[in-house]
Amino acid sequence: MPSKTIILIGAPVDSGKDRRGCLMGPDAYRTAGLEAALADLGHSVSDLGNLSPVPALPDASMPAHVHAPAETAGWTTVIMASAETAMQTGLPIFLGGDHSLSLGSVAGVASHAAATGRPQFVLWLDAHSDFHTPQSTGSGNLHGTPLGYAAGRAGFYGFPTVTHPVPEANICMIGLRSVDRAEREALQGTQIRRHDMREIDERGIARPLAEFLDMVAGAKGALHVSLDVDFLDPAYAPAVGTTVPGGATIREAHLVMEMICDSGLMTSLDLVELNPFLDDRGRTAQVMVDLAASALGRRVFDRPTQAYS
Repeated sequence: MPSKTIILIGAPVDSGKDRRGCLMGPDAYRTAGLEAALADLGHSVSDLGNLSPVPALPDASMPAHVHAPAETAGWTTVIMASAETAMQTGLPIFLGGDHSLSLGSVAGVASHAAATGRPQFVLWLDAHSDFHTPQSTGSGNLHGTPLGYAAGRAGFYGFPTVTHPVPEANICMIGLRSVDRAEREALQGTQIRRHDMREIDERGIARPLAEFLDMVAGAKGALHVSLDVDFLDPAYAPAVGTTVPGGATIREAHLVMEMICDSGLMTSLDLVELNPFLDDRGRTAQVMVDLAASALGRRVFDRPTQAYS
């Protein structure tokens, strides 16, 4: 694939849920050799280091059970601004951090797409739909809300206004296998494309992805890919606090990334929910680095065999 300017942005967000550990994610990706892997593919890679949240005040309208809303709002503000800026010069990769970082990354890249006259599309690779609002989430964990926020759902008091919501028809979820009743009922009234693991078992993972990528290409859209560790089966990627058995295999995940690469459509990427505290000798971090490399041009003949002994 053509050489790209890739911008690594560390977002050690750990406020989107009450289980700590994702703040170590960005440095785990660096230790696993993400920058070198992408540079070896011929890309120009710059690492901007780790962001810090801006101060934010709690909003009295936010439900009391929501965990750390002011801190997450502060993260959203800084990530949104960083995303808009980075999109002007290259392809940003947001190194998480829990999935609440995507409140900022998706809203930020969507604002840039609107400014350049392109429609924004989102590919959500996750066991969960993350379509809650602060009012609908039973856990109070905001890492379950970023797509709700990016799509323009109401109730995010104290957060930056989403000026360019991503149209529902431009969102595709693949890998679903843990969606609660409130999210399921909300999603049934939308145009969001939803592909759970049963459908993937029946149809394969390539067909629904190809259909979505064809739509993005036809619209000349910008494509944001959000890859959650729990898209993968925990047998391959244990370092996540929301393990759900029955996820994508390593081969399925690489196929997804290779198809994304072949399409040439990806304009930004999230790598989220890596909790190194739960990892096995860095195995999950290495898997995520390998998947990012597949999305940016690495092929099977280029991929080194990993040894974990």
